[in-house]
Amino acid sequence: MNTKNQKEEESVTDPRRARIVHAALEVFLAYGFSRTTMDDIARAAKLSRPALYLLFRNKADIFRAVGAALLEQSCVQAEEALKEGGTLDERLMKALDKALFHLTRMVDASPHGQELIDVENRIAADIVAEWRERLVRLFARAIAEEAAQRGTDLEAADMPPDELAAMLFDVLEGMRLRGLCGKAGEEGAGRMVRLICLAVSRL
Repeated sequence: MNTKNQKEEESVTDPRRARIVHAALEVFLAYGFSRTTMDDIARAAKLSRPALYLLFRNKADIFRAVGAALLEQSCVQAEEALKEGGTLDERLMKALDKALFHLTRMVDASPHGQELIDVENRIAADIVAEWRERLVRLFARAIAEEAAQRGTDLEAADMPPDELAAMLFDVLEGMRLRGLCGKAGEEGAGRMVRLICLAVSRL
């Protein structure tokens, strides 16, 4: 693990860094990235500016730490949802809600949501890519386990679980780019999940 990623993961476990990350999230949502200053974050975290600089080099570092903490939490919650009882489609949709829809609703509720997404794509794209890969693995494992229980050979049907999981997230990203967010996006995800479940149960 490189030093940058290690420091970002420490934001989840170090109480001081975690407090800053929590405070910074509220400030970024309220004021956006460009208008937020290190002074704003220091005040929100109830720290002096020098104390803040002892833990983070700049605002971009804090933004990356916020993203890393949010996405780590979403993966943990998605994994828990996939392990719970219920049908495959229920578990997949619950995991999507924990991993993605909850974050989307939070960002969309901010008047600076689009700016935050743009900044995320610019300075935290690597974190988002790792998060997506991790979620694809989690969903692929759940799909593979369900197929095994049903005796469905997805590989023979040229529908390997990892490809189905990746396709699900490709569809979600495509809908987002087309502006299909909120309820419309969640309904679209539900249709894709049902198609996956049909493949698992009927092949």
